[in-house]
Amino acid sequence: MIRIVDLYKKYRDTVALEGLNLHVKTGEFFGYLGPNGAGKTTTVKILTTLARPTSGTALIKGIDIIKNPIEAKKHTGVVPQAINLDMELTAWENLQIHGLLYNMNKKFMRQQADYLLAFVGLDKHRYRLVKNYSGGMKRRLMIARALLHKPEVIFLDEPTVGLDPTVRRQLWGLLKKINQEGATIFLTTHYIEEAENLCERVGIIDRGKLIALDKPKSLIASAGKIVVDVLEDDQLTSYFFTTRKEAGDFVAGLDLPATVRNANLEDVFVKLTGRRVKE
Repeated sequence: MIRIVDLYKKYRDTVALEGLNLHVKTGEFFGYLGPNGAGKTTTVKILTTLARPTSGTALIKGIDIIKNPIEAKKHTGVVPQAINLDMELTAWENLQIHGLLYNMNKKFMRQQADYLLAFVGLDKHRYRLVKNYSGGMKRRLMIARALLHKPEVIFLDEPTVGLDPTVRRQLWGLLKKINQEGATIFLTTHYIEEAENLCERVGIIDRGKLIALDKPKSLIASAGKIVVDVLEDDQLTSYFFTTRKEAGDFVAGLDLPATVRNANLEDVFVKLTGRRVKE
């Protein structure tokens, strides 16, 4: 569904993407993980035609997004990081405008709007001004808007940023339903648990380069399933082990504070880059 070949993006002296190659399968829930400034948002902007690459190729459903951007946009829905709803309009009016921009059939647009507002739990609030919505309600409306024209690919750029854990998990359930109904989802996030819980495969990007790509469990296993965090000279250092017994034997020989825990995707990132995702 998504194919990226040798993609470069340079802003003056800053290289945002450096030879990115990536394929995302039809119906896949794909996670794109990395710290701020790694190139996640730049990738999404290019794939959604909001930015042009310096060089390289990007295809959506076989359509070249540079040569045929309008055709490519018909197959994509976008939930950006920033909330860009019209606050002075109702949820229903926000959806109506989106439908008009996509030249949707009016009857089909109304049917879709009815279905999606119920799907995201906003049916009873359709005529409330969006400025009176909570953060979680605004995010749900943005997801409904992105789905209105029935795109095959949904791009979500940090969709749960700034939300409390309870609301974030509610949105996870919603995103899983969307994926189960057949949509390909491309999710950028720096929330480790979000990628681990939702994604079939995860790509880790750092400084414009894809440095790892696999299923979350496989990536974690490649780093070491068990981690020992040791406090050394006021610095927390992580050591990786295949089994808990190996980790226990290591701790037994220490004379320093240590914690034994299961590894996660952030540990993979730390092992590969020496930095944490949220730095």
